[in-house]
Amino acid sequence: MLAPSRDQAPVTDFLSSLPLTASRRALALARVLALLVGLGPLAAHAQAAGTAVRPLVATVATPSASRPNVTLRWIRLGNPQAPSLLQVPPECQVRSCPLVVVSHPRAQDAARLRDSAQVGKISQALLAANFAVLLSGDGGVNTWGSPAALREVAQVHREATSRFRWNSRTYALGLSMGGLLSLRSALPDSPYAVRGVALIDAWVSLRGAWGSAVSRQREIGKAYGLTVPPTPALDPLPLAQRLAPVAPLPLFLAYSPTDTVVSPHKNAELLIPRAEPGVSEIVRLSGPHLGGNRFSPQMIARLLGFYQGLEQRAIARQHKEFPPALPAPAVQRSQTGTVPKS
Repeated sequence: MLAPSRDQAPVTDFLSSLPLTASRRALALARVLALLVGLGPLAAHAQAAGTAVRPLVATVATPSASRPNVTLRWIRLGNPQAPSLLQVPPECQVRSCPLVVVSHPRAQDAARLRDSAQVGKISQALLAANFAVLLSGDGGVNTWGSPAALREVAQVHREATSRFRWNSRTYALGLSMGGLLSLRSALPDSPYAVRGVALIDAWVSLRGAWGSAVSRQREIGKAYGLTVPPTPALDPLPLAQRLAPVAPLPLFLAYSPTDTVVSPHKNAELLIPRAEPGVSEIVRLSGPHLGGNRFSPQMIARLLGFYQGLEQRAIARQHKEFPPALPAPAVQRSQTGTVPKS
């Protein structure tokens, strides 16, 4: 489960299942798909040019009924001090697939995300729909979306996308503190391109986080090397606000007006006018920070639908720009073997 931290109210994981042994994994994925009625796997048709696919070397997983996500075969990547974990659907070794980068809450890490039954349910739904999943180490437990953290994730992203047939499209999911890095990765000058961002109870205002508590101020100061409040140039919220009139962001925003940890009025709600119409989704929930209803089957279906909708749009645009070659017209010949004149 997502462990309670100083930045997070206690939450209760509600997903439980039998241990996913090798023989049960297919059945478990089928059950996840059954929960997400109507949202079957999305075929990714584009091939990433020049992608070298490296063999998978998976970490050893210990089955646990209370931690079903642990039984998936995660690949350890990046800095050993703050490792990231990659899971690739088998299908993505033979056809191209997108990647979802998941950024963790404060005082958490990739292993906590892996061990969480809640996040595990999201991971399993994405994997069943042929999205590779990268549980990001974010450069450390309390990096608050810093430039150093973003550079670290970019390096891991390069390594991750060399491990499978990546279709060149990456999406982000930010939980609580992870919202800062996820949002920043989708803005100009990010070292890797992100096509859409999902934010759940997320911080998006760095300066707001700085002013919210002395403990957060100390952590942000350490992560950014600051002794004074961060400038707007370091804060992804004003950057997103300036960008939106020219290029609005595809956003999935889930938040609760009663969240007492991350104020939605100073974070998620300020992004709503910047969301791209037609593809974005705003979900108002009730209850505490990172409460169980953020990870219900209905919510996960909507989250998966957001990513699948962006994939469908990207594929449609690609086919419009590069239509598949048409078969050569059949030439009807006369009995004498000459081509009839038109």
